[in-house]
Amino acid sequence: MAINFANRMNNIKGSAIRELLKLTEEPDIISFAGGLPAPELFPLKELEEVSKRVLREEGQAALQYSTTEGYLPLREKIAQRMSKVKVDCKAKDIIVTSGSQQGLEFSGRVFVNEGDVIICESPSYLGALNAFKAYLPKFVEISMDEDGMIMEELEKALEQNPNAKFIYTIPDFQNPTGRTMSLERRKKLLELAYKYNIPVVEDNPYGELRFEGEILPALKSMDTKGLVIYLGTFSKTFCPGMRIGWVVASPEILSKYVVVKQGADLQCSTIAQREINRFLEMYDLDAHIANIIKVYRKRRDLMLETMEKEFPEGVTFTRPQGGLFTWVTFPAHLDAAEIMQKSIQEKVAFVPGQSFFPGEQFKNHGRFNYSNMPEDKIVEGIKRLAKVLKSL
Repeated sequence: MAINFANRMNNIKGSAIRELLKLTEEPDIISFAGGLPAPELFPLKELEEVSKRVLREEGQAALQYSTTEGYLPLREKIAQRMSKVKVDCKAKDIIVTSGSQQGLEFSGRVFVNEGDVIICESPSYLGALNAFKAYLPKFVEISMDEDGMIMEELEKALEQNPNAKFIYTIPDFQNPTGRTMSLERRKKLLELAYKYNIPVVEDNPYGELRFEGEILPALKSMDTKGLVIYLGTFSKTFCPGMRIGWVVASPEILSKYVVVKQGADLQCSTIAQREINRFLEMYDLDAHIANIIKVYRKRRDLMLETMEKEFPEGVTFTRPQGGLFTWVTFPAHLDAAEIMQKSIQEKVAFVPGQSFFPGEQFKNHGRFNYSNMPEDKIVEGIKRLAKVLKSL
C-alpha cells in the first residue's frame, strides 16, 4: 500500500549516531560514539530527595499544566546562570525547551522556507543538520581551523547569499571537532551579522565544561542588536534525561518561539522543571560541574595520550580545551565508515565523520567521545582501534 507522505520526509534521515548507538548497547562494546555524559556522575541521591520534596510540597502544581514559557523561578535561575558566559538577561528573555535540540528544531521552523540558505560550520552538529533539513534548506558550509569558523570564508558566503536566513555556530568545544572560536573571531562574526543583518543561532551545550583557561564570553553577551539566539541546556552539566534546555532571544524573536512551542507540545515537563529548580535551591550545581570537569579532563588527557602513543603515523586529532569530543583525521585514502565496520568486529565504536558534513562528504574523519567510558576502557578501546588502523 502506497502512503503519500509529505515531501519533507524525503529529505530526512534517521540520526546516524542514534542508529550506531543501537549497535553499541552490547555490554562488551567499548563505545566512543555517543555524546553521553558519565552516568556515574548523575546526582541520584540528591535527586531522590528533590523528587520527594517536590511531590510532597508542590505535588498538585508539579503535576499540572504550566506556562509555555516555562516555570518562572527556574527561568530566573537560568538568567542568573547566564552570567557565567557574560550574558545579561532576565526571565522574560527566556523560554524553556525540551533540551537545546528543540531549540534547534524551532529555529528551522521559525526562519526557514524551502530553498532558503543556512550558513554553518563544516563539519557541524549532526542533530542540528537533521533538524534543519526538515524545512528543505540549502546549506553553505564554512571551513574551520583551530580558532573556529574562518571569517574570510564567512564574509564571502554572506556576500554571495544576501538572503541567507541565519548563521548556525557552536563556538565552544564544537561538536564534532572540539574546537573553540577565538574571541577575535566572535567579534568579527557579530560585525558581519550586523553588516548583513542576519540572525545567529549560538548553540552552547558545552560552554561550562572548560578544562583550562577562562570561559569565553558568549556571542549573545556582545550582541547589541538582538540578532543572536542563544541555546542552552542542562543535559551536559546535569542530567540529559530531564530534557530541559532554554532559548535566550530578543522579544521579537522569542515571541515566535513561544507560538511555535504552543503548537508543538504546549510546554516542557512541569515536574522536571520544578525538580531542577529545587535542586538549584538545595544543592550547589557549580560544585557538581567542577566534579564533572575533573573527571572529563582526566579522560580527555588519557584518550589523547593513548592516541599519541598507539595510533600509527599519519593519524591526527584535535586537542579540545573542554567539552566531550575530539575529532580524528585518518590518512586521506582511508574511509572512516570502513574503519568503523572493522572496529565493531574488535568491539569498539566511534562515529564516522561523513554525517557531520551537509554537503561534500569527507570520509577520512571520526568523532570520538571521551566523557562516557571509564579510564581502563578508554585505553583498551584506543588500543583496539590502533590495531585496526595498523592493519589498514
